[in-house]
Parts: sequence; structure tokens; C-alpha cells
Amino acid sequence: MSENVVEAKTDVVLVGAGIMSATLGALLRQLQPDWSITVFERLDAVAGESSDPWNNAGTGHSALCELNYTPGKPDGSVDITKAVNVNEQFQVSRQFWAYAVDHGILPDPKNFINPVPHVSFVHGAENVKYLRARYDALAGHPLFEGMEYTESPAVFSERLPLMAKGRDFSDPVALNWTETGTDVDFGALTKQLINNVAASGGTVFFGHEVTGLKKQSDGSWVVKVENRRTGESRKVRAKFVFVGAGGGALHLLQKSGIKEISGFGGFPVSGAFLRCTNPEVIAQHSAKVYGKAAVGAPPMSVPHLDTRVINGKQGLLFGPYAGWSPKFLKKGGVLDLPKSVKPNNLMSMLGVGVTELGLVKYLIGELTQSPADRIVTLSEFVPEARIEDWELIVAGQRVQVIRRKGMGGVLEFGTAVVNAADGSIAGLLGASPGASTAVPAMLDVLQRCFPQDWTRWQSKLQEMVPSLGRKLADDPALFRQVWEHSTTALKLDAPAGAEAAPAVEATAV
Repeated sequence: MSENVVEAKTDVVLVGAGIMSATLGALLRQLQPDWSITVFERLDAVAGESSDPWNNAGTGHSALCELNYTPGKPDGSVDITKAVNVNEQFQVSRQFWAYAVDHGILPDPKNFINPVPHVSFVHGAENVKYLRARYDALAGHPLFEGMEYTESPAVFSERLPLMAKGRDFSDPVALNWTETGTDVDFGALTKQLINNVAASGGTVFFGHEVTGLKKQSDGSWVVKVENRRTGESRKVRAKFVFVGAGGGALHLLQKSGIKEISGFGGFPVSGAFLRCTNPEVIAQHSAKVYGKAAVGAPPMSVPHLDTRVINGKQGLLFGPYAGWSPKFLKKGGVLDLPKSVKPNNLMSMLGVGVTELGLVKYLIGELTQSPADRIVTLSEFVPEARIEDWELIVAGQRVQVIRRKGMGGVLEFGTAVVNAADGSIAGLLGASPGASTAVPAMLDVLQRCFPQDWTRWQSKLQEMVPSLGRKLADDPALFRQVWEHSTTALKLDAPAGAEAAPAVEATAV
């Protein structure tokens, strides 16, 4: 490594060029255009980890189809609390994206977001009963207006021909169908946002890895950065640092020494998808269809057959198949996990090791699957699936949050913002729903870290996100207003000449 040290100053350092840093940078560009922003990305391209379109399902999580957000209760009813909350968050993202299109920040919405129906699918009498209860709980809610329910094999076959072919309908099936779902290419979205940050005066360094963070007496941070191509090291002084480094965020927040990261750990879980390689098969399916996780399996294992639209071309994914690696990033190192174990989080990590034996058993089962076993899993969705039509691809690495609880720890399948008390540094840990809620997550960072500026920014914030500070669930008129505007701005209206899916009565059987 070269001993030359280049000193520079900047108002904001964003670590990582993924969807979180890109979103925060774009927000700050609108709120505070006079602030200097510097982005450091260890890879040679934007969105090279979890934000890459082939590293996630691009569902645009709005809880329309994800059954893990609507757990059943012992009395047979369904709890929709989390579903409503996730949907509210996605509406915030939609509003900002619409604003960004209107103001030229995002030049081409069709490049990153497209209409694709979101569907919940179950089979078996008990599961059908659950799905009906889910529909009854959601259908009357303003945010889930237009959701449909059917148990009809004929409607199933018309809407999901690939899933119907060869299916034994003596095993009862049911669908919740929402026509207004979306597919989001978060890689393309990230690139557009980063391009805006750079075009408006920001500086983006690729192949540069942040290796150290040191707090200064004046409240600023010295960020140590290594050029991975040349080995040159530099130090940059920043007033604010955001660690949006995906699985790498835990290590960097630990290096910062902030007390707020104490007790946090991470559990890495890798994933894989089957990607369809046969255009004839791909053409037979146009929906994102989510099923139920197997009994004892974690929420992240919910199986789904996903239509993707990437670079204008339709694709098809099925998964996820879980794996395990000690790496915290897809392009990380095998020592990532052991290096994350510290005296302040050791008990948290050990506690999870004892309480999550079911997860360990699940992962072992996934790791021992053969290609034929994976096709058997796929056949629940695609009865006539052929192994030669599918290829296995490795998805993004996820690091689930381990948080201290009592003397031990608890594993969380969500996201967590961690920030220093003085607001000088913040980072995001965790995974799902992740990218879909990037805008509300980054607004949370801004509110926590810039409380005085937050008050001053209110007018601009309301322009970018008209529902800010209000629950759309409590204001159906406002919801319709922002929904209609974002639908038009993002070009999510049905294309001219397209045939609408056949209407389904709520009581269809």
C-alpha cells in the first residue's frame, strides 16, 4: 500500500453505491443542494451487491402478496398490522419516485418500474381457509382496494397458465390477486439516482473501500479509504457519514466505535434462485406469485415465482433457496462473520445460536438439496417444470440483524437504522423489505440525524412526499390523490390495447 495520504473535506460521505446511499444522496441533493457529497463504492459499478436486479426478486414489497406479513391468529382471523405498515412505506417510495420523474431526477421510469400483478397462492383446505380470511381482512382496507379472491380452477388456469398446466385441482387452490402490483429493477433505479448525485456536483469513487472511521473532537469523522486498484490510501474528513454498505455495514459501524452499535450482531444467509432459460416458458407467466413458507421455515424462505422486467426484457425467477456462507457480502470474505464477533455482542450471538435451532435445521436441509430436489420444490408452482429449462443463480448475501435482548439476543428479519446520538453517523442493518422501503428508511435517517434541518426542510419534504407525517390508511382521499399521481408519473397505467385480466367476484368459488 502506498504511504501517500490525500486529505480532502466533504459535507457528506456515503459508503456504498447501493439503493440506500443512492436514495439518501438524491434526497439530500433536493434538500441541501449546497452540501458536498462523496460516495465510496468498493466494487467497480453501481448496485453490485443486493441492489442488482438478479440478486433480489424486485417485488416492490407492498404486502399485496407476501403472506409472511399477514400471520394467522389462533381464532382463524388474520393480523394485517405489518401488511398495512409495509404498504404505507412503499407508498412513500412511490411518491418520491414520482416526484423524481417529474423533476428529471429519474429520466425514465419504464427503465426501473413496470406493472406486474401481485398474487398470493395456496393449496390445501386449511390454507384456502386462511387465504379467504386474509382476503376478508384486507379487501375492505383503502390501501388494498381492488384485491380479488378466487378458488375457481377455471380462473386460475386463465390467469396462471404455466402454474395450471398439469395441476391436480382435486387439491383445492385459492388466489388473492392484485392487478396493481409492480416489478422494480432496483439496480436500474440505483444507477439513475447515483447519476443524479454525480451530475449535480457529487463525487463518486469506484474501486474504493472504506477501511476505517475515526471521530474527531469537533464532531466530524475522518474516513480512511483504500483504492483497491492502486493500493493508495487517503483520508477524507466528513461532517456526516452514512454507512449504506449492505452486509458490510455492521463491520464499519463497529469500527466507528459508537456505543449505539453495542450488542448488535449479524447472521449471514446466502440465497439462490432458479432462473428460467426457456423463452416459451417465460411467456406463459406474467405475475409475481407468493406462496406460504414451509412449517418451521423462516420468513425469508417464502417461495415465489416472479416475473422480472430487466433492460426491457421479461424474465422469470423461482426461489429463494437458502444457503449459508460466513461472508457478509456476495463479494466478501470468509472471515466476515468471525470478525464481527466482539465482546459487546458475544452473548447476543450465542443466544441466537441456542434459540434458532429451527433455522439451522432449515439451512442444513437447503444446503443438501440436489438439482432434482429444487425442481421438486418448483413443481409445487409449476407442475410440469423441466430441469433443462432452469439454471441456478446465486442471489445477494443477506445479513439478518441480531439484537441484544436481556442477557442474550434475538434474530430479526427486518431492517434497523443505527445512528450516533449526535447524528454525525448512521447506518442501515438487515434485509427485507429492504429496497422497497428505501425512501422511508432514508427519511428516518434524516429526521434522526438532522433534527433542526428537518424542521427547516418541511416544505420541500412535503413537496417530495405529500403524505409525509400522515397515515394514508386514515385518509383515503389523500391516498387516492397520491396513488393516481404516482401511477401516471411512473407510467404504470395499463398500456394501450392491453387486455385486462378477467374480473373475479369476491365470492368466486
